[in-house]
Amino acid sequence: MNVLIVYYSLYGHIHRMAQAVAEGVKEVDGAQVRLRRVPETLTAEVIRSMGALEAQKSFSHVPICSVEELALSDTIIFGTPTRFGNMCGQMRQFLDATGSLWAADALVGKVASVFTSTATQHGGQESTILSFHTTLLHHGMIIVGLPYSFKGQTIIDEVTGGSPYGASTIAASDGSRMPSTNELEAARFQGRHVATIASKLVR
Repeated sequence: MNVLIVYYSLYGHIHRMAQAVAEGVKEVDGAQVRLRRVPETLTAEVIRSMGALEAQKSFSHVPICSVEELALSDTIIFGTPTRFGNMCGQMRQFLDATGSLWAADALVGKVASVFTSTATQHGGQESTILSFHTTLLHHGMIIVGLPYSFKGQTIIDEVTGGSPYGASTIAASDGSRMPSTNELEAARFQGRHVATIASKLVR
């Protein structure tokens, strides 16, 4: 049973969350995991002006995903930063290229899940994941979230991301806050949970 984690990361927050999701997937017997990035649409000059060039170098070794890889996977977990309460443009452009998969019913019945990040506590973490689900439902995918059996969702003594819709992290407006211990554990839980359900369906 193979799991594909497809994400976009600018400053490294979603990359770190993707690594944690992969760690959770690997805890499930028989699960194999691959990390892939969606193609960048910003120029190097723009990325440099945003102060993200050095951060991107740290995960530039992760291969770029092809549309065809989606059809070859049993399970796909998507990671995207939030842009005005929705997925980022890079992810949207990648998904908009999956029309041939839709026409062939290539993703129907595959398990899917989403995680995200925002600059602020109320920056659209839930709306980003929920609006992402619309595309996955059009592809006929089976959506899995982050259940309350992950007890880190109920804590109130610290600022933290995470909702029943998926793991999330808060980056701060300047990108200085990296995922917390609780947020990374949510990502691991989600990876493990999704892979467990997918393995049952594959069997």
